[in-house]
Amino acid sequence: MSFSNSEMYSFEWHSGFAVSQKQKSIKSLHNEIMKADRSAKPLEISTKSKETIGRKLSAFNLKINNYTLENIFQSAKVFEHGGPYLDLLGVPPKEAKRDERLHSSGSLKAFRYQNEDFPLIPQTAFYDFIYITAVKKSFAIDEINAVSGYSYFTDIEFNPAKSINTQARAAAMLKLMVDEYGYLPSFNKEDFIQYHKEHVTY
Repeated sequence: MSFSNSEMYSFEWHSGFAVSQKQKSIKSLHNEIMKADRSAKPLEISTKSKETIGRKLSAFNLKINNYTLENIFQSAKVFEHGGPYLDLLGVPPKEAKRDERLHSSGSLKAFRYQNEDFPLIPQTAFYDFIYITAVKKSFAIDEINAVSGYSYFTDIEFNPAKSINTQARAAAMLKLMVDEYGYLPSFNKEDFIQYHKEHVTY
């Protein structure tokens, strides 16, 4: 079992930073998805989602050991001339994401998490690993199973020109695992990377 986990849609964009504007854009995107696939059941994965589970699945709300996923991801980056910057665990998520050191420490070389180094290839493997770990630690079984009820996942905050990681793709991988195993399994680093290589396409 594998999945092609990205589709392109043209939709009406509502400019502005207000939540209401973001939600108008989400509605427009979801309408286009449902026009293309009448059986589609899309879920927005972000703090702008109208669905409670979509907001809970946001990287700014998911936590591992009381640290948000966004803080863990940014603090794990190992660069050519610095990092990991573990102090980023203790700042607001948006501040961690914008820390100047993340842009002035040279090329990204790896991610270091719990004394293990994760490679940059396959792309998004580290992000997807901590995302699914966070869901497994903080979600009830019925909430995890509810994710499988959706067939498309969107992330209105994702800009493919600036990033390769998106909570929508991670949620799609989560659904794949639950559909395949009947539950959300536990993976160590090596097994997860192998699963990622075998199942995820870009």
